[in-house]
Amino acid sequence: MSSSQYSIDQLISAKSIAARVETLAKDITNYFLNTEKLIVVGLLRGSFVFIADLAREIDLPIEIDFLEASSYGNSTESSREVKILKDLAGEISGKDVLVVEDIVDTGHTLKHVLQLLNSRNPRRIEACALLDKPTRREVEIKSRWTGFEIPDEFVVGYGIDYAQMNRNLSYIGKVRFNKQ
Repeated sequence: MSSSQYSIDQLISAKSIAARVETLAKDITNYFLNTEKLIVVGLLRGSFVFIADLAREIDLPIEIDFLEASSYGNSTESSREVKILKDLAGEISGKDVLVVEDIVDTGHTLKHVLQLLNSRNPRRIEACALLDKPTRREVEIKSRWTGFEIPDEFVVGYGIDYAQMNRNLSYIGKVRFNKQ
């Protein structure tokens, strides 16, 4: 779909995101204060901007790894079938792990990823999501830390895409599809 078929209205400003990331990082630092090393696992691709900003603000020894899971493809609706496209490079057994997600929508992806990683026996595992859409939840799951709770809007920006576009926006915007 070409960008002429939709427009984007700002929902959360870059300044608001930066302030919230700083607060989240302080809370995460305090929670994992006595860790030897925190393994920060970014869920690709949508979390890459968030994880970069969050990791720079966490005042702990950290290692960053990535896992790519997909339930959307190029659609605006979740398929509810979670596929692991790229697994972790490192071991998490006995380690403190923070899973960083861009958005918790139906909850299927985060639940699947947490179950998968829990089966690898981490010392502690928690999740942090930039955005949460609780009205869309289909499974019982909640991240320990959430940046912003948002209404049921299709959003892009700050790493989040629509058909691989708009990840480079510095803000979170809601997509408005133009009627043809």
